[in-house]
Amino acid sequence: EEKEELMDGSVGPMRVLVTGGSGLVGRAIERVVKTEGEEREGEEWIFLSSKEANLVSAEETRAAFEKHRPTHVIHLAAMVGGLYKNMRQNLDFWRNNVHINDNVLNMSHEFGVVKVVSCLSTCVFPDKTTYPIDETMMHNGAPHDSNYGYAYAKRMIDVHNRALFQQYGRKYTAVIPTNMFGAHDNYNIEDGHVMPGLIHKTYLAKSERHLTHNHPIGRFLSDQFLLFFFVSFCLVGEEDELTVKDAVDAVVEAFGFEGEVIVSFHTNSKYLYRCFSFFPAVKETCDWFAANYDAARK
Repeated sequence: EEKEELMDGSVGPMRVLVTGGSGLVGRAIERVVKTEGEEREGEEWIFLSSKEANLVSAEETRAAFEKHRPTHVIHLAAMVGGLYKNMRQNLDFWRNNVHINDNVLNMSHEFGVVKVVSCLSTCVFPDKTTYPIDETMMHNGAPHDSNYGYAYAKRMIDVHNRALFQQYGRKYTAVIPTNMFGAHDNYNIEDGHVMPGLIHKTYLAKSERHLTHNHPIGRFLSDQFLLFFFVSFCLVGEEDELTVKDAVDAVVEAFGFEGEVIVSFHTNSKYLYRCFSFFPAVKETCDWFAANYDAARK
């Protein structure tokens, strides 16, 4: 059987394993892959969810690699959560993510995976730093105290990649996307990130799906809408950024919310998102959440 030469110079069919395949980024990649179906003929894409394999477990991770035998890995799997969940469970975020990352990278090396691209987070950057920041500044100081467990675990992917290259020549790398949001995100108000939490709160206020005033989401009534946000890091110049208020206004406009909006800013919360395609993306995400409310993660 004739084998295709891959872009990296290796020979054989390309089998791409996407860990965290049922999450925000994994689902987005899956949509692109399906859209480009004919263009990706000869490639096999496996979108692995936590239901299929608990990557905290070395045994289950090995079993997944033995089953799928990937040539390439996009590593997205992680224990994730918003500010308050991180503050409550820094130890859990550290231990679980260290295990996940070590298992995936170790099995990738052991099974001869050609390329691994892992996904980091803006929280890996130092709390005390200068702006603008870039990837060379990742290890130049401690991350913010609130989510240091998650942040240090993510930093260790970079350390692991460097060591694999130095010792074995493995060309594994990582990307650091900033403030992502979209369909299939975690919209939990207390434990999710800023944008999905904002979208969920606005939807509740607009649709009057509020509970009692004592319930965490019961405070967000249709005639008065109080928001609290804690945002620290950004990766681009100020001319390309939007404020937290811009994000609030975009979601409110997308839902057609007409009640009072009060935004309370943390002292570090000046900027949030890059402006490229921001407003259409917010509208698309809000429409998706409204259409999939009952099934969405929350």
